[in-house]
Amino acid sequence: MTTEYDFSDICPYDDSVFHEKMQNLVKEPGFLHALSFCIPKEAVEPMIEELLNIDNKHDFQAHVMFPFLQMLAKTTTAGISIGGTRNYNSSVNYTFITNHRDIVLDASFLNLAFIRKGMPTTEVAIGNNLLIYDWITDLVRLNKSFVVKRDTGMREALMAAKKLSAYIHHAILHKHESVWIAQRQGRAKDSSDQTQESLVKMLALSGEGTFMDRIKEINLMPVAISYEYDPNDYLKAREFLLKKRNPNFKKSQRDDLFSMETGLLQYKGKVHFQLTPRINARIDEIGEFKDNNIAARYVGRIIDNAIHRSYEIFPINYVAYDMLHSCNRFASKYTVEEREQFGEYLDRQIAKIELEALTAEELDYLRHLLIVMYANPLINKLKALLGGME
Repeated sequence: MTTEYDFSDICPYDDSVFHEKMQNLVKEPGFLHALSFCIPKEAVEPMIEELLNIDNKHDFQAHVMFPFLQMLAKTTTAGISIGGTRNYNSSVNYTFITNHRDIVLDASFLNLAFIRKGMPTTEVAIGNNLLIYDWITDLVRLNKSFVVKRDTGMREALMAAKKLSAYIHHAILHKHESVWIAQRQGRAKDSSDQTQESLVKMLALSGEGTFMDRIKEINLMPVAISYEYDPNDYLKAREFLLKKRNPNFKKSQRDDLFSMETGLLQYKGKVHFQLTPRINARIDEIGEFKDNNIAARYVGRIIDNAIHRSYEIFPINYVAYDMLHSCNRFASKYTVEEREQFGEYLDRQIAKIELEALTAEELDYLRHLLIVMYANPLINKLKALLGGME
């Protein structure tokens, strides 16, 4: 039962406290600095006035976040598209589970695509490791986000997982809200997307009936996200190299902030979201398992297969595949010019990596990593189409 939990520390802010929280937010120096970074300085005061006249999350998204995301899409993408909407039923609330490419924009652009189609936005799961300042926590909770508590002790982690699971079930069944969650904690640095079994197990900690009943209760709908270009690709390659140099290397909060900024403001090319059927029917075909670990593994495979089959493949992915395998298998999918442009793109991205004493071997390693990142969506799609669930 979800009623045993107090969700007030993780759920989106209720509209009854929206104005109070917004009044506090617009006084925060950090928020004001971020605002002036995103819009012209002369527009800051009028924006603050507009924010103070809003008293609910729906209007905040419609009148502030939607125009901002529209601007961001116009200036940093070559268009955002969405397919598979025939799989969406307006009378059902879903848990949209997606691959994870960008820290901020995966859910934001999905919600933008929903708004454009006249569909309701989702509540968004966001890890507290990204909520570096209190004002960031307030901002995301004003924008229909709920908090995933990480970096806790083992006992606390189990309690947090149970509470998170209970909240997701509560949002679907009682609040009648859809939610978004990534298929794994952290982005797939090599763009080879795999669902974490621990995440599936978390989703099944709450609800009624068997393990599979509890999964079906929240209507999991896999969504494939495809970015033509990943602005953070060189930062991910840099992290791989630093871990190769020092296995104990860990990113700092400053690294996360820079990744968020880069993902937000730099060019992404075309962005596509593909909705796939909810997995309940597939679960019914598989049936029950005595071992929940095996059950979670199979649910993860269903999600992965749906996402992999549904990637939008761009010319850059075909080029990367052929470069990785030293072949011309997909030469008909791109031009000689596009292949040359991809090579030049790799050079520009590698040039952004500011590390001392990069050797020729390390430069080759970085280039290989970037090629793998862009080849993997196609590699996984081919495996899914040819091999089914294997």
